[in-house]
Amino acid sequence: LFDIFINVIKDQATDVSVKEMIRLNLMCEKIPSLPSRPKKVLLIGSSGLSIGQAGEFDYSGSQAIKALGEENIQTVLINPNIATVQTSKGLADKVYFLPLVAEYVEQVIKVERPDGVLLTFGGQTGLNCGIELERKGVFKKYNVQVLGTPIQSIIDTEDRKIFSEKISSIGEKVASSLAAHSVEEALQAAGKLGYPVMTRAAFSLGGLGSGFANNEEELKVLASQALAHSVQLIV
Repeated sequence: LFDIFINVIKDQATDVSVKEMIRLNLMCEKIPSLPSRPKKVLLIGSSGLSIGQAGEFDYSGSQAIKALGEENIQTVLINPNIATVQTSKGLADKVYFLPLVAEYVEQVIKVERPDGVLLTFGGQTGLNCGIELERKGVFKKYNVQVLGTPIQSIIDTEDRKIFSEKISSIGEKVASSLAAHSVEEALQAAGKLGYPVMTRAAFSLGGLGSGFANNEEELKVLASQALAHSVQLIV
């Protein structure tokens, strides 16, 4: 409206009325196409939760199922853990009590043919499974859209080296670090950085392989534990 007011002041000789100018300005020439609405969504569940472990992924997954149900979207859940809220009767339309590994999830996708999949409600297990399915081309093969956080964003944040580079690229301060794929590389990285060092494994569950090392012996123990569960360790 302000732009129209300015134009009227500048061009007072125009024959077009202000009302007509507003109508023309607000008129939509082309109706924007809305994104296709999924009819069926597969949700990767929270998997196993140890006693004393936080159940936030069970809670968030349960809320996601409820939200999808309110939108009349059919929900399919895969979760091997029967002791969760999200696997309760009457919540998801269909539940598969199967391990969260790529082979089993692909079979569920093959049978159910969902329009979309949610990967970010199953914790680290769900993220790792989703990345593996993407790399195997399963989502593309069955035309399944990844809803929410894109796969590449998940990889960029889970890969410690890439994440560190991304943070540095936007000018944020980040601690000096080096990525290692073996115990020897971890020791070399610590030698360059100087002790004490902190380690964190990529794509790891519950912070496995994380900790502080004041010398080579402590780092060897940490690195061995971390690389038993992950292919990458950030020092």
